[in-house]
Amino acid sequence: MRTTRRSFIMHIAGIAAVAVVSRPVLAAPMLLDETDPSAQALGYTADATHVDRAKYPRFNEKQRCGNCQFYQGKPSDASAQCALFGAKQVSGNGWCNAYQSRA
Repeated sequence: MRTTRRSFIMHIAGIAAVAVVSRPVLAAPMLLDETDPSAQALGYTADATHVDRAKYPRFNEKQRCGNCQFYQGKPSDASAQCALFGAKQVSGNGWCNAYQSRA
């Protein structure tokens, strides 16, 4: 079979189109849901004002994910990844029972 320049270019263009279409789409970071089993295990709540004080007596009003050592964003960020929850993001105003104050 004889390959012409035109058929070669068409073939390469087809491969490039498939590569672009099949490239994974970059998804927005996933927020941790309070019903997630790992969130429930650590008593995570996205809004620290709703922490059950009877269940978590060590909770303090000043404790927030944003000022926890496991929070991987700036304290002022609305959400960021938490070292405890893998690739999922937590609310900066959230709280969990593993809270540790930043140094």
